[in-house]
Amino acid sequence: QVHLTESGGGLVQAGGSLRLSCSVSGSFASIADMAWYRHVPGKARNLVAIIRRHGETNYADSVKGRFTITRVNAENTVDLQMNNLNAEDTAVYLCHVEVWQSRHSTGTTKYWGQGTQVTVSS
Repeated sequence: QVHLTESGGGLVQAGGSLRLSCSVSGSFASIADMAWYRHVPGKARNLVAIIRRHGETNYADSVKGRFTITRVNAENTVDLQMNNLNAEDTAVYLCHVEVWQSRHSTGTTKYWGQGTQVTVSS
């Protein structure tokens, strides 16, 4: 069983910053990709940023230059630093990871966090 615990959401004014954190616990061998998605009711869940195990990152065009994703492999954590927030960033942010359950696994297993609300007031 793998558990994802997110923190750091909240209410912030436009132009402000927030930092989201996700901690992964449970039984697994290692974590491959770690990512943050966001979801607005009535719309599709969209990838915000992803970081591979060895540090390669990709961002949605809408957040490039404003958001930074980082991870600490030894602590099984992934953070999302969000700067210069605007109203369009308002959403539920969800942590997503792909883990190798054991050293003998032939593929990864995907897990989602519960989500944390980010609200940006204009």
